[in-house]
Amino acid sequence: MNDEVLAELTDDRALLGRTSTAERVADLLRGRIIEGALRSGTQLVEEEISGALEVSRNTLRESFRLLTHERLLVHRLGRGVFVRTLTVEDLEDVYRARSLIECAALRGLGPVPYPVHALEAAVEAGFRAAGEARWRDLGTANMHFHQAVAELAGSPRIDEAMRGILAELRLVFHTMDDPRRFHEPYLGRNGTILAALREGDAARAERLLADYLDDSRRQLSEAYARALR
Repeated sequence: MNDEVLAELTDDRALLGRTSTAERVADLLRGRIIEGALRSGTQLVEEEISGALEVSRNTLRESFRLLTHERLLVHRLGRGVFVRTLTVEDLEDVYRARSLIECAALRGLGPVPYPVHALEAAVEAGFRAAGEARWRDLGTANMHFHQAVAELAGSPRIDEAMRGILAELRLVFHTMDDPRRFHEPYLGRNGTILAALREGDAARAERLLADYLDDSRRQLSEAYARALR
């Protein structure tokens, strides 16, 4: 792990406060994985991270266990703990889960008007990022859009599941050399889905989303398979 990431984790120490727990440490590490600071294949060295965060090794090991359960980390016998590298089959499964969650969230919407404020904020953030050629930030805005779609279901359990799914997906995106290619074409489609929801047409929004996810899955799976060769 490089010195820059360790310095960032040292800064994160202040976020732990006096009520440091394994869950909070896991939150910080998950955030660094999602941001791409800790990329697929990175080894997480106990001594370095526990020193940077000033937490006990037992606390850190528990946070590793939590993130391993979320499929973000993997323990390799005799070697240590690493940020996981997904397979193409993992990616396909991530998209199956996304389709089930996101499309069902739209299908289960109640009466109009729908609560689309978080979707609007994500689309606006995406257009700002694209206008400034901040392609990874555009990817983040896109993730926020899909998290907001899942949140329309009104279920904390679904929200938590979706956060884990999108974190896994980010591990794939971080291996791609051209983030613009995988994020920019879908920004307009986010806007189209949002427009359908503003009009109260949840059925059309669901159809648009299903096509969107299928196209995204196909494009990313093909590119990821090539990247793993």
